[in-house]
Amino acid sequence: MKDVFNAFVRNDILLKPNRKGKLSSLTFAVKDVFQVKGIKGTAGNPDWLKTHPPAEKNASVIDLLLDNGATFVGTTITDELMYSLNGENFHYGTPINPKDPKRIPGGSSSGSAVAVSSGLVDFSLGTDTGGSVRIPAAYCGIFGFRPTHGLVPIDGVIPLAQSFDTVGWMAKDPNTLLRIGEVLLPNDLKKPTHVGAAFQTAKCPIESWELAEKGTKDVLSPVLSELEGVLTTVWEKISDHGLEEWSNVFKIIQGLEIWKNHGEWITKENPVFGPDIEARFKMASELELKKWGPNIGVRAEIREKVVNIIGDGILILPTIPGPAPKINGSKEDIESRRAKTMQLTCIAGLAGLPQVTLPVTNSPGVPLGLSVIAGPGNDLVLLHWVEEVWKRVMKRTG
Repeated sequence: MKDVFNAFVRNDILLKPNRKGKLSSLTFAVKDVFQVKGIKGTAGNPDWLKTHPPAEKNASVIDLLLDNGATFVGTTITDELMYSLNGENFHYGTPINPKDPKRIPGGSSSGSAVAVSSGLVDFSLGTDTGGSVRIPAAYCGIFGFRPTHGLVPIDGVIPLAQSFDTVGWMAKDPNTLLRIGEVLLPNDLKKPTHVGAAFQTAKCPIESWELAEKGTKDVLSPVLSELEGVLTTVWEKISDHGLEEWSNVFKIIQGLEIWKNHGEWITKENPVFGPDIEARFKMASELELKKWGPNIGVRAEIREKVVNIIGDGILILPTIPGPAPKINGSKEDIESRRAKTMQLTCIAGLAGLPQVTLPVTNSPGVPLGLSVIAGPGNDLVLLHWVEEVWKRVMKRTG
């Protein structure tokens, strides 16, 4: 397989399916943070590669996919230790966004998104802590799914911040997204009895839509109008003091967990990081442990609030503020976009909820994303609903 998009770290690995199943004939790749038996992973950093042994076994999710007929074809580039949303790797290069090569692919599951968007694989796995599946999926014009926290096995996956880490997946169509969910999600999850009527109400968080650029709102509005035609929709604020405060809670908890996981290795090995990643780890190292308890308490309050607001319905919001930034953007622009994006992604992260991003394209053909968040454990209901409703929406909006 010729990798002209620089999506792969290793595309010379082939694991054939263990048996036929729901995913027969489909190929997949995984972000280079999943254990693959006999293979040394990079986690996006050459010093990590040097200091860690080959995996003794596959991550559980890889075996689940192989047991259901899928074929594994390689590992994909990730931002260093998954600590970014850009997809620009200082050491291994930037995977090329197939929809617009002048724009970043998004991270940290950049290679996985590019592999799907370019057609190199049928679907891919990534990890999503702060948006690392949802953002690259939106930037590359594909479907991306973050499950309810804790539902999908994550053993054999390098941790970033465990209380947010999830295994997510990406595909070009909602049916494939659903089929993967039927394999990776628990069998006893709630399933819809009547898909079209799975959700009756939708809340549109005013704060989230205020973060979207005008051009983004203009493009998403016709799609949102179609969804409002099948749902009772209410616009309301979901936060008392703004999503920036929520994002800061996320940032503190995440940073403390990251340093707990990787601080010892960083201190011992003194790895070479790209400048932006180095700055983030420095920030994480300087966080005060006394901030842990109060922020955990605030997170619990946020989770309860969001779950109550959603009820038996959904939230609808932009996945990203605007199109993917151009490659090699200024540090100021990158950090400004990251801050706004994290305010959008932190909602599902803090509440531990399932979220799917749906591809919407503006008139020049640049991808955007519209997201739907459901209540805890409603993962399969959400995926079934998206498969049915999205076909109708696209038929009317083009």
